[in-house]
Amino acid sequence: MHTTNYVNTLITVAPDTKAVAATEPPTGKGSVAELQFEMLHGHDYEFTSDDVVFGVFADRKNIAAEDLGPARETFFSKGQACLRTSPLAKTYGWGVHADAHSQVALVPMSSSRYDSLMNDDTTIKRAAMKSSR
Repeated sequence: MHTTNYVNTLITVAPDTKAVAATEPPTGKGSVAELQFEMLHGHDYEFTSDDVVFGVFADRKNIAAEDLGPARETFFSKGQACLRTSPLAKTYGWGVHADAHSQVALVPMSSSRYDSLMNDDTTIKRAAMKSSR
């Protein structure tokens, strides 16, 4: 079984982001950014990265509640893109912090919390993927 979970890690904003501050993605389109934001904003450390990645996939594929267990098993039977590929970290200025239990929270790039995590030697830092190659 594969996982996208990190432990004690801050996914920093992408090095090539154009964001100067964290912003909410546009709503009403059902984009990955919108669905991830809805799931995470205001729900600090309630979900793991696996929960978010699969939850957005299941929502976009309209997987029925009774089929979620088997669908999740199938989904993670092969490697999946982690939150380092999230448009929240690549485009919208949000870091993603995973705690000791792999539970995640959004952290605005211009916040004191982001700065604190960046300066914490016990927190692993992993940059979000660049948008350009």
